Amino acid sequence: MARYFDVHPENPQARSIGQIVDLVRSDALIVYPTDSCYAFGAQLGNRDALDRIRTIRQLDGKHHFTLVCKDFAQLGQFVLIDNKVFRSIKAATPGSYTFILPATKEVPRRLLHPKKKTVGVRIPANNVVQAILTELGEPLLSSTLLLPGEDEPMTQGWEIKERLDHVVEAVVDAGDCGSEPSTVVDFSSGTAEVVRHGAGDPSRFE
Repeated sequence: MARYFDVHPENPQARSIGQIVDLVRSDALIVYPTDSCYAFGAQLGNRDALDRIRTIRQLDGKHHFTLVCKDFAQLGQFVLIDNKVFRSIKAATPGSYTFILPATKEVPRRLLHPKKKTVGVRIPANNVVQAILTELGEPLLSSTLLLPGEDEPMTQGWEIKERLDHVVEAVVDAGDCGSEPSTVVDFSSGTAEVVRHGAGDPSRFE
């Protein structure tokens, strides 16, 4: 049965954040809020959680997982980024965008696109996930909470708890954070290609 954390969206309780991060460090799979919608989250090296996300979402091997980062200093450890791309991404973060970029050797191979050796990264503008990332001290392995056969992610924490009670270890409820996933921009070729239109304004990259 999943633990349920009712967290204030603007001023998340330090005690709750500490307990959530302890669970993540203990190889838990959690559901948490972002600035676009709810997402699955786990520690970077958690192979079991990665497999469980694939099973729950029925994902194939080509799916891009995302590293949710606290800031650019952290993001720069995990992706290769030149000055031109850096400026484009910097102007749009923090925000509801995921960027696909060539990965550094810091990224576990199981997270990489099998042919392109790329990974998704994002820096969300959400107080709860920022508090989690600050306490954790490293990115969260992440994937949108979009279940098979459904067009939109769930938006209510209690509903997520009911649906996923026996497949995740914790649900972090910070209220409705939207039902639109992040906009995905692929920079792996050096130029921007919008591959998913979502919560972030795609026009700046088109």
